[in-house]
Amino acid sequence: MSSRAVIFVGHGGVPNDFPRQDLSKLKALEGRRRAQGGPMTEEERLLDAAIRRWPRTAESDPYQAGFERLGAALRSELAGDTLYLAYNEFCAPTIEEAAEHAVAAGARSITIVPSMLTPGGVHAEVEIPEVVEALQRAHPEVQIVYAWPFDLAEVAAFFATHVRAAQREP
Repeated sequence: MSSRAVIFVGHGGVPNDFPRQDLSKLKALEGRRRAQGGPMTEEERLLDAAIRRWPRTAESDPYQAGFERLGAALRSELAGDTLYLAYNEFCAPTIEEAAEHAVAAGARSITIVPSMLTPGGVHAEVEIPEVVEALQRAHPEVQIVYAWPFDLAEVAAFFATHVRAAQREP
């Protein structure tokens, strides 16, 4: 185990066989909590756990399957760092769970990287930074870095490369 860990954070997707009424209730409770402030209610916590732990396949949750493939490709690029996958919502493990695994395995430095590319979203700009702050308070002995926002010129260059490649295809 390397003393350095990377937690790659995906958004998370709703499995297509998860009960829609439970999803609607979860989102309503979340909306109420965000509007009023305060912690999750027990009902919201139970619904959140239910959707995160829902059994998944590539067919029922193509987002998770795709994110895991991207994670495997990233893992091969990060020689020397241990990669953990985590999800902001809907899937497990949470960012907190992934960080706890990394710390338990001996990580002294954790870099948290979201898959969200553009600024302006509540996940990358509010929720994940709140988690990072809480993790840093819980683990002051571990260096925790949030590797975001991304350099937009580099993101644009990445997309431009793919546009040029697609334009060359017959």
